[in-house]
Amino acid sequence: MNVTHAFTDHTTLDTALQELDAAKHDWARVSVAERQAILSEIKDALLLVAEEWARTASRAKQLPEGSPLEGEEWLSGPYALMSACNGLSQTLAKIEGKAFLNHLPRRQLPNGQLALKVMPHSIWDRLLLSGVSADIWMQPGVTDANLPAHAAIAYDIPVTERQGKVALILGAGNIASIAPLDVFHKLFNENQVCILKMNPVNDYLTPFLKTALAPLIRRNALRIVSGDGATGAYLTEHPLVEEMHITGAQATHDAIVWGTGEEGRRNRASGTPRNNRRFTSELGAVCPTIVVPGPWSRADIRFQAEHIVTQKLHNSGFNCIACQVIITQRGWELGPALFEAAKAVVARSARPAYYPGAVDRMEIYMAKSSERVKLPRGDAPALIVTETGDSDYFREAEVFAPAMSRTRLAASDPEDFLRRAVAYANDQLHGTLGANILIHPKTLRSIGRGRFTEIIAELRYGTIAVNAWTALGFLLAPCPWGAFPGHSLKDVQSGIGTVHNCRMLEKTERTVIEAPFRPFPRNLLSGGRTLLPRPPWFITNRRQDRLGKLLVDFQHRPGWSKLPKIFMNALRG
Repeated sequence: MNVTHAFTDHTTLDTALQELDAAKHDWARVSVAERQAILSEIKDALLLVAEEWARTASRAKQLPEGSPLEGEEWLSGPYALMSACNGLSQTLAKIEGKAFLNHLPRRQLPNGQLALKVMPHSIWDRLLLSGVSADIWMQPGVTDANLPAHAAIAYDIPVTERQGKVALILGAGNIASIAPLDVFHKLFNENQVCILKMNPVNDYLTPFLKTALAPLIRRNALRIVSGDGATGAYLTEHPLVEEMHITGAQATHDAIVWGTGEEGRRNRASGTPRNNRRFTSELGAVCPTIVVPGPWSRADIRFQAEHIVTQKLHNSGFNCIACQVIITQRGWELGPALFEAAKAVVARSARPAYYPGAVDRMEIYMAKSSERVKLPRGDAPALIVTETGDSDYFREAEVFAPAMSRTRLAASDPEDFLRRAVAYANDQLHGTLGANILIHPKTLRSIGRGRFTEIIAELRYGTIAVNAWTALGFLLAPCPWGAFPGHSLKDVQSGIGTVHNCRMLEKTERTVIEAPFRPFPRNLLSGGRTLLPRPPWFITNRRQDRLGKLLVDFQHRPGWSKLPKIFMNALRG
């Protein structure tokens, strides 16, 4: 891939920041009605560039023209942004008295915490993501009575008294919607204007973002700039930048906070950051998928093999939420069959490792284990599979490439295994961004829903997906996205703070997503009532490009007449 980006000199950066600084209080005082109008303008502008955006991103990632995998770029780019516009608009429409909270079902968990159901929220959710649910668990101390004090707090301040800030967003290079969604969070949840510094890897998105987000740029609430690491470093030190957010690597975060080399070591040892601005972050993790043993059928094994391989090889493995460690029970009789089924899916995923540095990272990964297995993928680099116990590296380093490891734990029964797997993930694996659990409905019933909830309450991750992939938490606009709370600048791991969260909730702890174990229509044979077929984000979905385009158009203007085409393509996927 040829990566090009314009060099931005300091004069251009200074001017951009001065314009933002002059407008920051004006933006904070923009009325709710005007904000809704801005979001509507963005949706219209986004629709006009969505197709070329998706095609350009697909070419940059070296996908063959017309590949169903182009659907990844539709869904993780324009769709995610369009959905965020809708979610924020819904919240703003009922911001008076925080009436939007009235429509969120809530319950008390066995440990006393408050949980809010944010998905499904509408008839469209129930139809298009049938059987998918998302609950936000609030931190201890947030109750039904004081919940309004922990929602949309930026809007509690009288309009004329609101003060804005200038925020720097350091955009990620892998998923197209990351940077604009981070911008949305600062603008609408925190009343901060933004300078977005694009990552050189996906700077090709800049023209599309400038067009789609032009309503914000015209109001001097946003500037989008390009440049290399030196440009980013200049911005992090600029006196007009008051807050920062990064999606990226821990090394970059630490260099900004503490400095590099000997200076960085001294600052960290003395607890004196060189950069004292408020700094939120999402920095990835060594994410696990816990496969609970159970009475899986052959069809279950085939479907969940597609699911697991999607968790690893979506976007060719370049996701902060990609599965990196598979945890199974030692001696589970169906484990070998699941691995063989996964190998067959891997063999059909022959796509390039496009992200810079992937080959070097994969070589380092291979060198850490003599028992590695290489699963062929045609002309693409083989998927590397190692044993987690062979090296601390496999538990501590996010590989960000087509590589993963396996862990097999001894256990007496499924509940014992789940408890041990939760403890392993908590204690052994770096980061707390997301964890997946695959569990057969009969196994879940045998454990008991209450006991299962108590067990996952021990799993310290910002998003937990049950029979789903945690990336769905990124895609769903109401879900807060980020690490489990509690990390510090000295031990930042998966980051500090959250983004997205169109319901504007404060003091969130985690999101728990659940989806059907079996797809429609096969689920009907076992008494399931959901209508979700093979999900469009599966790398094996044969219609995900068509579905992506149709779903973007639907999010732009939902309507019953658009559903038949979506359902037809979904069933044929």
